Amino acid sequence: MFKRISALVLAGLTAMAVASCGGGGGTTSAGTGGGDDSITMGFSQVGAESGWRTANTKSVQDSAKNAGITLKFSDAQQKQENQIKAIRSYIQQKVDIIAFSPVVESGWDTVLKEAQNAKIPVILTDRAVDSKDTSLYKTFLGSDFIEEGKKAGQWLVEEYKDTKDPVNIVELQGTTGSAPANDRKAGFAEVIQADTKFKIVASQTGDFTRAKGKEVMEAFLKSTPDIDVLYAHNDDMGLGAIEAIEGAGKVPGKDIKIITVDAVKDGMQALADGKINFIVECSPLLGPQLMDLAKKVVKGEQVPARVVTEETTFTQEQAKQVLSTRQY
Repeated sequence: MFKRISALVLAGLTAMAVASCGGGGGTTSAGTGGGDDSITMGFSQVGAESGWRTANTKSVQDSAKNAGITLKFSDAQQKQENQIKAIRSYIQQKVDIIAFSPVVESGWDTVLKEAQNAKIPVILTDRAVDSKDTSLYKTFLGSDFIEEGKKAGQWLVEEYKDTKDPVNIVELQGTTGSAPANDRKAGFAEVIQADTKFKIVASQTGDFTRAKGKEVMEAFLKSTPDIDVLYAHNDDMGLGAIEAIEGAGKVPGKDIKIITVDAVKDGMQALADGKINFIVECSPLLGPQLMDLAKKVVKGEQVPARVVTEETTFTQEQAKQVLSTRQY
């Protein structure tokens, strides 16, 4: 998210396997254990707000089972208080390690200190926290969200390099206060600010959901008649926005060019169909890496403070070429 990882560490990143989403707010267990060396992991997921999250959840669940790690899983339903309750429950249950994808960046120091005092190590997955005390967690595994925003902005700059007219952009942000929303916005803004023709004329959260993306885009279309580009922080919001654009009698991908982040299968299909113009990949398949890191941490081995997943971008033509092989 915040810092680029070295080429050496990137070269060592493992391949990832696909995975489905857990529902409800309760905690469930999965995995087979491994005899005397069995590890129990408490994992608190953000929720089930998107196709990306569905794939991420199942990757964690399947990878735990394959690694012989007993998984206690909790769906926070996008509420920080639910995650804090789950983490405290894991502490009481004396699990070997805790992993979670934080709903928002702030407000974790107290509960993470409780885990530290209980000598239970913590791994952050997908999203980081803004704590100044980095000793409260062992490592952060996930994407570089700022870089994702920059890639989106770089495509836009290249696409409009021969245009001198103003380019009006609307932005569908992710969940307010979340790391991907903050960083995808910042990275994108950093790239486009050098050229004054790019103007973000409206920016509002769509909570990473398709339904909210459609709702907010409908409002954008009513309040801002002249929209050239939509930048959506994930595919699901972009897909919802496509419904709104078509409902308004406009052609997505032509009348309004669309940039999204994630590269889930539905998004890639829309890209191949010409309804989205460019997608920045954000892989949800973190499970195998997470289990590998968990085993090392429990054994007391040193792990990198930051592990970044290696990802790419897709144009419409590239989407057509790889769509049949997408795992999620």
